[in-house]
Amino acid sequence: MKRDKLIIGTRGSQLAQIYTKKVINDLKKVSSTHIETRKIVTSGDENQKDRLSNIGGKGLFSKKIEIELINHNIDIAVHALKDMPSIETEGLITNFYLKRNSPNEIFISNDNINFQDLKPDSIIGTSSYRREYQLKSIRSDLKYKLIRGNVDTRMKKLENGDYDAILLSKAGIEALGLTNKITHEFNTEELIPCAGQGIIAIQCRENDQEIINILEKINDDQSRIIANAERKILKILEGDCDTAVGVYAKIDKDLVTIKAELFSVDGKQRFFVEESENKKMVKDLSIKIGEKLKSESKGSYKR
Repeated sequence: MKRDKLIIGTRGSQLAQIYTKKVINDLKKVSSTHIETRKIVTSGDENQKDRLSNIGGKGLFSKKIEIELINHNIDIAVHALKDMPSIETEGLITNFYLKRNSPNEIFISNDNINFQDLKPDSIIGTSSYRREYQLKSIRSDLKYKLIRGNVDTRMKKLENGDYDAILLSKAGIEALGLTNKITHEFNTEELIPCAGQGIIAIQCRENDQEIINILEKINDDQSRIIANAERKILKILEGDCDTAVGVYAKIDKDLVTIKAELFSVDGKQRFFVEESENKKMVKDLSIKIGEKLKSESKGSYKR
């Protein structure tokens, strides 16, 4: 029997609500069912001070939402894919994605100072070891300091002078209409993004065939291919939120190219792989790259 409404659960942040509206707009094109949203405060939202790995890891942004999904309090969950653990929660399925937004990293500084023109010992805010090590390879004379919180919180910390500059994903800045704040944009050749960056993921119960049928209608096929490819590499590495790993897949006609880099715990060793294959063989390609990184790094990336 067709249900009379769909309840979507997501984080309460402004950015999460914007992403959810995008999903709702697509759902309305394929379904006449009434849609409601439910804001869920996650543990990652409650603690915006400590490094994620010290308080439970990347799943802090998704666990409470997933519990609501498992308990049938919501029908669909919307996530930023980059914030989700690579291992799927039992009973749930994350295999539906909107078209990928920009995967690029952007740099915002006080007084609009370019990254290369920052004075030595300038303080750069980032919550990611990957970003820190990537930037250190370009400029080791800068200081890198943990920053947590949503985009608004980070921008305020920057404006208050706690940091000289911060690094964020372009997708979030674009969605919030803050592109005028961008000082510099790094492309994926300069900084390889984290797996799933720029992709909005939609999750449901794996046995809810009615919802699955609806979500298939709004799924972007190319995003599914690259999202699963990038996440597969993380699964092989058994990476968590502190693993300094960048993974980026792109499709050109029938060819998938994946670039992946992995840093040792201290950031002094970098392991890099770039290979291409027909998109029909993308799973095998991801496994090959993941295993190669794992073998070459010999566990040096695990904290």
